[in-house]
Amino acid sequence: MDPLRSNPTNTEASSSRNPNPNPTPTPTPNQHLSHLPHEPQLSPSPSNTSPSEPSHEPQFAPGHPSNPRNWPSWRKWSIVFAITLVDLSVSWGASGYAPAEKQMQAEFGVSAEVGTLGLSLYILGLALGPMTLAPLSEYFGRSPIYILSYGVFLLFLLGTALVQDLGGFLVLRLLSGMFSSVTVANFGGTIADLWDSHDTGIPMSIYLWAATCGSPSGYFLFAFVAGTRGFRDVFWALLGVCGAFWVIMVLTLRETRHNIILARMGRTPPSQGSHGIPRVQRVKKAASQLAQTALKRPFIFLYTESIIQFSALYNGYLYGLSFLFNSAFVIVFGPSGHGFDTIHTGLCFLGISIGISIGPFTSYLFQEPYYQRKVKESGERNAPEARVMMGKIASVALPISLFWFAWTSDQSVHWIVPILASGLWGWSFYTLILMTYTYTEDSYKTFSASALAGIGLIRNIAGAGFPLFGRQMYHRLGNQGATSLLAGLACLMVPIPFILDRYGFRLRKQSPWASMHVESAEDERPGSDGRRRASDEERLRQ
Repeated sequence: MDPLRSNPTNTEASSSRNPNPNPTPTPTPNQHLSHLPHEPQLSPSPSNTSPSEPSHEPQFAPGHPSNPRNWPSWRKWSIVFAITLVDLSVSWGASGYAPAEKQMQAEFGVSAEVGTLGLSLYILGLALGPMTLAPLSEYFGRSPIYILSYGVFLLFLLGTALVQDLGGFLVLRLLSGMFSSVTVANFGGTIADLWDSHDTGIPMSIYLWAATCGSPSGYFLFAFVAGTRGFRDVFWALLGVCGAFWVIMVLTLRETRHNIILARMGRTPPSQGSHGIPRVQRVKKAASQLAQTALKRPFIFLYTESIIQFSALYNGYLYGLSFLFNSAFVIVFGPSGHGFDTIHTGLCFLGISIGISIGPFTSYLFQEPYYQRKVKESGERNAPEARVMMGKIASVALPISLFWFAWTSDQSVHWIVPILASGLWGWSFYTLILMTYTYTEDSYKTFSASALAGIGLIRNIAGAGFPLFGRQMYHRLGNQGATSLLAGLACLMVPIPFILDRYGFRLRKQSPWASMHVESAEDERPGSDGRRRASDEERLRQ
């Protein structure tokens, strides 16, 4: 049997429309497996912003051993384990710096606001990297992008540990965030490569656990280094840990991106591609078109799609709070609060970490069975609204946890009480992020990469901005006033899951992007053994 076959598929990068509903298939460059891996079928339109129609591209034959979805489970999970470590360490690069911030201020002789820039610029880099560098995996595969970008991140960590001037330090922090973010931006796509869409629940919950737990666990872990050693030793420790993770990744990873594997199995001469156009010229042209799509479409989604606006609002607020707590916990539990030193202040972040870690279990026990039941009741129709059940509970629990934290953060109340409140906040944080992610993924499917890129941009910009004003807000309003203000903002967002549950179907029907996936349970994209699956070429870049 021929290991390759050509089948119709939806591709996010395509926007051309064929007026003939039953066109006669004709060979395309992709069907002949050009040596260039997967050139996206981009529309001649300069905007590249309209929804796509099915195009033809090569696929694996059923049961073919080269298909990553047919790999043994141990190999799939070893890859997930390796990149989960990377996902955690990227967040540690941000929050691990926080307990050493005062030492950095003393060494460079700068204010607290300038010291906070070391955190904010790194998170800003997390926002910029997926928009500019992540699309490179379209042409070179995931494995080289993981290894090279994370390797460059290690070099920037080394530079950060050695640099002697403030300007160089801040630039290196920005670049560290940019290159580390590229690895995280490919995580969702790797999972989509390895499993059919209906089997991605558990690995995706692990990814989201690492994405949310990285911030509090990073402060907790590296507070021991900052409290016993010094500012630069935090970066040496990060370099050692991340270097070990890089070695594990190099030894574990295999290329999972389907179009790259298929291209390697092709016979097209390396010097020539489709229609005799030199490969270098085609790479430049396709990369330019892809860059336009990657940069423009997320902003269009943010401007025109109510679902994306709601999700971005929640993500930005929640991730902003997660990094703002780096400053707030020092004020509440540190020398001016409960009198804890750096190490014991770091231990206070265990409350958030435990709360987040409970989230995947409640999702597995309650949210996932509810979703599967609703999908069956709907006759296998697409049912994103079934994803918000636990989110509605978490939206109410979120302001409760913040009010609880606010009014028990005084020194007269035992320190365990606000830590318990932070645990409830951590569970709400994870559950709401899971809700927005899965609802967006189910609603936009083939276009979820652009949708999630827009959400990720707002998320990381908020994460960079919140720490810049958090310290001043707590000093001016006090612990109770500042946290109560944040709780009030959380109250304003309580209706979001209920709106999505009640009116989400109508919003999806009105969207030119989401309306394409209203009726079907999944995209009709043939995958391993001919089963239906969501577009794995365009999933999650953040």
